Amino acid sequence: ARFRGPHAILSGPAGGVVGFARVAEGAGFPRAIGFDMGGTSTDVSRYDGQLDRVYEKEVAGVRVRAPMMNIHTVAAGGGSVCCFDGYRMTVGPDSTGARPGPLCYGHPDGRELALTDINLVLGRLQADRFPFPLDRDRPLRALEEIAQRLGDGRSAEEVAQGFFEIANIGMAEAIRQVSVAQGYDVRHYALVVFGGAGGQHACALARTLGVTTLLVHSLGGVLSAYGMGLADVSWHGEFDAGRVPLTDPALASLEERFTALEKVGRDALEAEGIPRTSSLCIRRLELRYRGTEALV
Repeated sequence: ARFRGPHAILSGPAGGVVGFARVAEGAGFPRAIGFDMGGTSTDVSRYDGQLDRVYEKEVAGVRVRAPMMNIHTVAAGGGSVCCFDGYRMTVGPDSTGARPGPLCYGHPDGRELALTDINLVLGRLQADRFPFPLDRDRPLRALEEIAQRLGDGRSAEEVAQGFFEIANIGMAEAIRQVSVAQGYDVRHYALVVFGGAGGQHACALARTLGVTTLLVHSLGGVLSAYGMGLADVSWHGEFDAGRVPLTDPALASLEERFTALEKVGRDALEAEGIPRTSSLCIRRLELRYRGTEALV
């Protein structure tokens, strides 16, 4: 009954964040980077003993003011289109989608080379694990056409390696955005690999970033769904405390309002079958430095 539309934004990747955090902790890694590479995009996030949250984010050009997981997404997935436009080689943001999918899937309407095709040509895809036969000849012919257009003597396999590296550069930068860009040394984190395509790029990414520990869970292909099942039932409420200096008297004046808000939350969870003695209340304040608008 409490569900609202904004709660569904990036809900799948958010489930993955919960899943990889629980998996990492269970394996003895309190600090981890989640690397979720699926069919259309790659989602990365950081876990440092607690889930990294943001309260304002732009999603598909729309600015959303709501609490959500801090997830950085790049358009690099198994279905991302790999092409040469006459000037440069690119991977994504367009996707072949589930149908017709990559050329190697053999759909008669398939016309575009995808990152899955690249991995198949490079031997990074285990064709015998698929429920249907994969066609290596179609992507190979497409790569040979691009090699001819490039005209620099590269073979089809070398062109494929170029697309592979382009995809890795974009994904490595996404991981840096949730780690190095925020002051965290990515080399001190384990890289938790999941999603249908994560295993094909994880080792190359680890070498690029200097990461020495990779964790691949047995449920890596469905870790987002697994994480949704592990997620805590929660309630979030907020109030406007005003723009006042952070002092002890100011904090003391908020106690009554915090207590009232906590009661509303515990009542809502109790109505859903969560005993009051089993719920945990976390209080947070949104702060900013004087003279700025950015929350910290």
